[in-house]
Amino acid sequence: MMRFKPNWQSLLAALALAVSLVSLPLTAATGAGTTTAVVLLIGLSIVLASSGASGSIIAAGLAIFVHAAVFLLLAALDGAEGTAGIGFYAAVIACWLMAWRLVTVMSGDNRRSGGLLGKVVVPAIFGIWILILWEALTRGAGVPQVLLPSPSLIWVRILNSLPILAADFRQTVLKAVLAGYVMGCGAGFLVAVLADRFRFLSNGLLPIGNLMSALPIIGIAPVMVIWFGFDWQSKAAVVVVMTFFPMLVNTIEGLKTAGRMERDLMATYNAGHWQTLFKLRLPAAMPFIFNALKINSTLALIGALVAEFFGTPIVGMGFRISTEVGRMNLDMVWAEIALAALVGSLFYGAIALLERATTFWHPSYR
Repeated sequence: MMRFKPNWQSLLAALALAVSLVSLPLTAATGAGTTTAVVLLIGLSIVLASSGASGSIIAAGLAIFVHAAVFLLLAALDGAEGTAGIGFYAAVIACWLMAWRLVTVMSGDNRRSGGLLGKVVVPAIFGIWILILWEALTRGAGVPQVLLPSPSLIWVRILNSLPILAADFRQTVLKAVLAGYVMGCGAGFLVAVLADRFRFLSNGLLPIGNLMSALPIIGIAPVMVIWFGFDWQSKAAVVVVMTFFPMLVNTIEGLKTAGRMERDLMATYNAGHWQTLFKLRLPAAMPFIFNALKINSTLALIGALVAEFFGTPIVGMGFRISTEVGRMNLDMVWAEIALAALVGSLFYGAIALLERATTFWHPSYR
């Protein structure tokens, strides 16, 4: 006989389902068949989540039942936007609680291995449910598009604007961000190595670095546009300013992390400054250097976007955002924001993967 193990997500989901049943209809256009299917799928999810079945069976069943139910709920809004009642939102909450139980089960089963489920699937489910709740709220409540478009409208805009998004990506990311990132990080690293060799440089540059870090982007960007023109060069200059000092400070601090015993050992081998630097101190500083690279991966994109607000050719992600806001085309604005978020996440992830491949020997990864 199957044993039941109630949990708080299942109990709250059952309560939400009961509220949904006494508050029918879900929307103005929801038929009896859709309502029955939604209730049945949520009920099966609650029973399965409270059962004593194995974690893999519970996770597979919840993944199917919960997402099928929420798909039917969102489909019920077609042609009935703004008519969602309490029953609709209660059903969505019940699905959300069961999705919460799903990721809890998946995380628990994967706690020791730390494999694919914990690193990819669980974060993906979190992200998908943010979009689901956003879609349900905006369409169910009939939120005007000029205030907050739904994810489905943003997706349609992305598909219909691929050439524009590609041109903006080339202008902002492939030109301004990459050029400024390479120059800023490279210059910061080289100056840090020199500052480590010549103490007066370190004493003089670190206070200036703290001062420059406090400068607002909106104060630097107009000056750079005046100096370097309206094309991508001025945006790259802003990125250089924003990425130079984080790399400088982190590299200088990282070069100090080599232990006294290791440095004494290098001295007994009659190693000079540059030999000690390349064979001992730079490898020890790699976590600090990669930390600066990851910080700068997001700072560079932010700096380029803000710089484009102050003058640019008629192309670029920042230019598109500022222009489409004035036209009240919020779906296009969110399409550019989604593109920027995707680019920033991939950029950060690529640096993190490179760090893991390079500094796998570091104690923080053991």
